[in-house]
Amino acid sequence: MSNSAPARFPKTVRVRSRVQYSRVFECAKRYHHAAMTLHRAAQTDTDTARLGLAVSRKVDKRAVGRNRIKRVLRETFRQHLVQLLPGDVVVVVKPAAAGLDNAALADAFLSLLRRSGALPQPAGSGKMPADFHPSQPRAGIDQPEKSIC
Repeated sequence: MSNSAPARFPKTVRVRSRVQYSRVFECAKRYHHAAMTLHRAAQTDTDTARLGLAVSRKVDKRAVGRNRIKRVLRETFRQHLVQLLPGDVVVVVKPAAAGLDNAALADAFLSLLRRSGALPQPAGSGKMPADFHPSQPRAGIDQPEKSIC
């Protein structure tokens, strides 16, 4: 065994209560992918990013399949936690996720985090983002972000 403690997913980085989930669902912006929907509420009472997961039996009838999906999403979130902006993120997994392997699940989750603005775009690509359009205002730069909550 190594001398260092294993990496954990502490309670402070989890969306845990019904009230916290309800607030995210009411106030969040939504970002869609074929395998999952990400709900992100940037206005929170914490100074760290928090993750909540919703994986129903419709996704996979077997608990082992649902647990695999949750494990991959939690580990991906944990690995990028220091780069994530504060806010609550709730992922609602769709049935298409059951057919994806672990790497594809992690890539889909990371792409949604980047699209939502929770995770910065990787530097050094030298290309414009795919969703860039010069006539559209840039959030946070050209106009202030509006909050409904």
